[in-house]
Amino acid sequence: MKVDLSKYNNNWYKPGSSIKRMLWYFVNVFFFKSGWFPFYSLKVFLLKLFSAKIGKGVCIKPYVNIKYPWFLQIGNNVWIGENVWIDNLDNVTIGNNVCISQGALLLCGNHDYTKPTFDLMVKPIIIEDGVWLGAKCTIFGGVLCANHSVFLASTFVSSSSMPFGVYSGNPAIKLRDRKII
Repeated sequence: MKVDLSKYNNNWYKPGSSIKRMLWYFVNVFFFKSGWFPFYSLKVFLLKLFSAKIGKGVCIKPYVNIKYPWFLQIGNNVWIGENVWIDNLDNVTIGNNVCISQGALLLCGNHDYTKPTFDLMVKPIIIEDGVWLGAKCTIFGGVLCANHSVFLASTFVSSSSMPFGVYSGNPAIKLRDRKII
């Protein structure tokens, strides 16, 4: 059997009305993916306008791409660095005091390469309190980044972590325990 993308069908996936998605597309391009609007409070207001749940003290740097804010929940005192891409085809929950460094990628969607139709698969991502995602980390759908875990730069996280672990590599492996003094 071979892959046949002409039979690809993701009609089951309904992320919101086409009007809502179109409006968000323009807001995302103009206010988030550009460097023109560094004002955190305006970005938080716009995310809430599109049904995101956002806490206090959230800093969203320029050039951030968010797929669907209505699938996004962000706690208090969260930093989201430049060029972060939250490709949230499913729910992304970010706890309190989380730092997502520049260039990190949160991927809720993937494709089933074992099927000839290359079916879409979506799974949520949960990032608990105190987590630090280093620059250019990639977090895959279905992953729980446990409390106060750290993922060093360019780490690929395809399975859930343990609390207070320090992880690195592709795939991510635990290097040591995180000690906060």
